[in-house]
Amino acid sequence: MRAPRTKGWFITGTDTEVGKTVVAAALTRALVARGLRAAVMKPVASGAEPTAAGPRNADALALMAAANVAAAYETVNPYCFLPPISPHIAAREAGVVIDLALLRSRFHSLEAAADCVVVEGAGGWLAPVSDTAAMADLAAALSLPVLLVVGLRLGCINHALLTRESMRVRGAAFGGWIANAIDPAFDRAAENLATLSARLGESPLACVPFLGPLSAAPDLGEAARRLCA
Repeated sequence: MRAPRTKGWFITGTDTEVGKTVVAAALTRALVARGLRAAVMKPVASGAEPTAAGPRNADALALMAAANVAAAYETVNPYCFLPPISPHIAAREAGVVIDLALLRSRFHSLEAAADCVVVEGAGGWLAPVSDTAAMADLAAALSLPVLLVVGLRLGCINHALLTRESMRVRGAAFGGWIANAIDPAFDRAAENLATLSARLGESPLACVPFLGPLSAAPDLGEAARRLCA
């Protein structure tokens, strides 16, 4: 299987808790199923469990379980903070400055060993990582196209369009979007999807159904095929 044109994607969301990790892990599994060497990265994570080896974030571990390129935890998740709070606040409280150059270096080490790297941001597109930088700046530093996970709930159209507009203003490469049904009671979901497709200028790469606790992981094989075309 030939490698995709891009060496990876930066996955962001319309907000926190919209399913970025579910999508990132599913996309990684789909890339592996296509015969690609797929690495993962969670550059910054807030909310972790203390272990003898250091703090470990559940999202980063889920991504690592989906990948087939082995890497040290510290390479996959260089900045890991215990409290589940905004990364810039967690970093400040820990006396740490999140260094985009260091993150770029870790990304390049993963990139060198893989056909592609799936990078998951934290929070939304403009979530701060320092007093001056946001997740959007990290995506720019890594020179990756951006995949937007839209959590289908009331307000998602506004959040998606604001995020897309910010990407456009910043000159970010838009790789597409994935709809994630996070609210099973969301009214007029089909109508919202139609509006999102029209306003974003393209249909979603995938529509992930609502995933209950016993649901199987989503299949993003078709999305992976389109991204690798």
